[in-house]
Amino acid sequence: MECQKIINFGNQLLRRKNVDCAREDSRLSRCLNTFDLVALGVGSTLGAGVYVLAGAVARENAGPAIVISFLIAALASVLAGLCYGEFGARVPKTGSAYLYSYVTVGELSAFVTGWNLILSYVIGTSSVARAWSATFDEIIGQHIEEFCKRYMKMDAPGVLAKYPDIFAVVIITILTGLLIFGVKESALVNKVFTCINILVLGFVMVSGFVKGSIKNWQLTEQDIYNTSHGTYGDNQTQEEKLYGVGGFMPYGLKGVLSGAATCFYAFVGFDCIATTGEEVKNPQKAIPIGIVASLLICFVAYFGVSAALTLMMPYYQLDTNSPLPNAFKYVGWDGANYAVAVGSLCALSTSLLGSMFPMPRIIYAMAEDGLLFKFLAKVNEKRKTPIIATVTSGIIAAVMAFLFDLKDLVDLMSIGTLLAYSLVAACVLVLRYQPEQPNLAYQMARTTEETDNNESVSTSESQAGFLPEEEEKCSLKTILCPPNSDPSKFSGSVVNISTFIIGFLIVGSCILTALEPSVLIKAIWIIAAILVLVVSFVIWKQPESKTKLSFKVPLLPLLPVVSIFVNVYLMMQLDLGTWIRFAVWMLIGFIIYFTYGIWHSVEATYAAPADAERNTDIGSES
Repeated sequence: MECQKIINFGNQLLRRKNVDCAREDSRLSRCLNTFDLVALGVGSTLGAGVYVLAGAVARENAGPAIVISFLIAALASVLAGLCYGEFGARVPKTGSAYLYSYVTVGELSAFVTGWNLILSYVIGTSSVARAWSATFDEIIGQHIEEFCKRYMKMDAPGVLAKYPDIFAVVIITILTGLLIFGVKESALVNKVFTCINILVLGFVMVSGFVKGSIKNWQLTEQDIYNTSHGTYGDNQTQEEKLYGVGGFMPYGLKGVLSGAATCFYAFVGFDCIATTGEEVKNPQKAIPIGIVASLLICFVAYFGVSAALTLMMPYYQLDTNSPLPNAFKYVGWDGANYAVAVGSLCALSTSLLGSMFPMPRIIYAMAEDGLLFKFLAKVNEKRKTPIIATVTSGIIAAVMAFLFDLKDLVDLMSIGTLLAYSLVAACVLVLRYQPEQPNLAYQMARTTEETDNNESVSTSESQAGFLPEEEEKCSLKTILCPPNSDPSKFSGSVVNISTFIIGFLIVGSCILTALEPSVLIKAIWIIAAILVLVVSFVIWKQPESKTKLSFKVPLLPLLPVVSIFVNVYLMMQLDLGTWIRFAVWMLIGFIIYFTYGIWHSVEATYAAPADAERNTDIGSES
């Protein structure tokens, strides 16, 4: 009896969400098109980092080869983007990575994913709001900061900010009101700011190619030596070494890869598109196109701006805090700084909206599923927006922006986002090889054309799904040469176990590398890489699902495995303090889940009759 209770508890943690994608009903307003999604993705991803990040990475990590760093970072981001695209085509509902893991892995992992996404969006919103306030204050001469420091100073170093940021609260309040007013109106404002930002970045690129010189990509060590001596005197030999050896790749391949790891975070933000599943007119097509197109546009912008910047002035003279104004001053175009100021404010505005837009939708999805408090799922009948979730998320973000500096908390954003990316990649890998189960957890979203043209075929497939399968015996031959061309329960289990093994090997190797980088660890890396390739080969040999989708990730299982590795590796580079804060946040989440969510889950009400019947059968047998 005790064993049965433990099994039932385990089943509760692993129960998966039934998603009927054939039903069109939604409590939210379906009013967004593909262009709205592209603008939302670009606005959220192409934030103020483009005005700052390129200068810091070029000067300290990669030099002119920063363009290659952005290319590598873009390719790594596209891997995650493709996985999100396939799930957007499969399960076009509100919830992003939270929903995807709920459908595939189970309730506990879905709660962990959703809880961390909320943290990421809250910190993202608060930090961007403070950055907006600081940028605006810089433009008007820092009058706001001087006033607040004089009359509203807070003496709690390490805990609170130097002064409460009232302007950041005002900005968050205005955008919260805009999001309550309606999703269409929010999308319109986002499109306007995004277009202005793109125009400013276009001006920067053209200016750089007009005023720049290819000589700045061909600098020698002698050029660096001469400039250093001319500026600093004769005691700069140590300083010169910090600037590399000149040329296009002054810091070598290691510098390019180090720069790529930093640049990867510049592409974070596109996942907000995946939260709009119930507000898009044709989500199966619009979400994949929106994600891939927004990443492509962002890459072109980052590539162009970094190329223009390093052409305009030598990489080792770039300002790490405000590289663009400094570069324009260097070429004698001081007036261009006004355009840069307008562009940076527009970029911060779209980035702020991109952080605020998905946050209430994740809270709404979790509350509607019963994992968070039910009142948070209330929708305004007139505006069709999740009003309580929007107001709650706005208040939390405003309080954090008002009181905290948030610099120490920004790394927590990375854990939440990278964890979500890893889970989505693993879910794609698992789901592609599962047998058809039309009326169970893996309810697939099919395109309208397929439903119209292949109705008779899908009916026969559905009926075939209920026919008893021949039990497959576990043997090396059955694993490497499956007898069926369609996925079976056995082949699906092989993929599930293989994916777990791959995840374990990647996480273990990355943890060991972070703790003790040595020759022994390199040997472990080689062994782990060989094992991952072998297990990936086993997955590749299994039959894939023939479900037709508007978008599928190519090159399975390679791309999801590489995506998982990139995300986990970056997570393990974060410091111990960040992981301790993450543990505290997770403790709060588990208290909410185990005292409320697990008992009020909507899936629990569906599972209750089946569990009661199963327990009755067991009792009668005993």
